[in-house]
Amino acid sequence: MARINTYLTFNGNCREAMVFYHSILGGDLFLQTISESPMSNKMPTDMKDLILHSTLIKGEMKILASDMVGEKGLIRGNAVSLMLDCDSETDIQLFYEKLSERGQTTHPLETTFWGALFGDLTDKFGIQWLLHFDKTKVSPQ
Repeated sequence: MARINTYLTFNGNCREAMVFYHSILGGDLFLQTISESPMSNKMPTDMKDLILHSTLIKGEMKILASDMVGEKGLIRGNAVSLMLDCDSETDIQLFYEKLSERGQTTHPLETTFWGALFGDLTDKFGIQWLLHFDKTKVSPQ
């Protein structure tokens, strides 16, 4: 079955953003600069330290990102959000708190009519996050 992965584009701060996400979400982070790629000799010197490609993987979660902005430049909008489906109430609260630092909380965490804990925010890099924890899937202890 095909999968959809999130691909983020930054304008020179991809490394900072991906290290930030890694510090919160954990997993394995891979970064490749332009200077580490076969295209290095074809690129201007001032671009050598930019991130050509990065991947953050934890279990089934995968976030891909780059500093490679197209000819039109970086255009941010509300068409793409990262949906973070959390495993516990502790996780969702921690992730929400850390991702919202120096960002903007748009919808605080609250219990929804469908039985989930849900909230959204825009992080300090301008990326929109939807955080979700399905309380109905928690088994009673």
